[in-house]
Amino acid sequence: MVGGVIFFPRMLDKIRLHARAALPEAYHNNLGREFDGHCLAFLHVEYAALRERVLAGGSDEEILEWCFTNGRRPNTGEIDIFNGFMQKAGWRDPSSERLGPLLERSGLAHLDHQCATRFDFIEFDEGRTPPDFRKWEPPRLS
Repeated sequence: MVGGVIFFPRMLDKIRLHARAALPEAYHNNLGREFDGHCLAFLHVEYAALRERVLAGGSDEEILEWCFTNGRRPNTGEIDIFNGFMQKAGWRDPSSERLGPLLERSGLAHLDHQCATRFDFIEFDEGRTPPDFRKWEPPRLS
């Protein structure tokens, strides 16, 4: 997270890795799309312009400030809503049906009941364990 905006530094890291030919090919098709696209739309910045700015150098914080200047500067409430959307993508929304196939293709089908969101999938796919957000679900009647 940079400047309170979730996912933004990950997008910048992918741009840098791709420029050095070090980004795994599995990520190439989604450059500027999917979660990148959500982040770009939120900031009102085009991928090509951001890519050019990232490759010119600077810290993640400087690049986010560039986005605020050249796109838009969301307020704290908007950032909270965006972060919530990103963290919950794949949970009870149209992209939910994609989680199963993603888990199968990645050899992670055994984690189906633990993977509730696309962020969870990213964590599992990259060898990390996501937080267990089930502790915040409402209690169920017996």
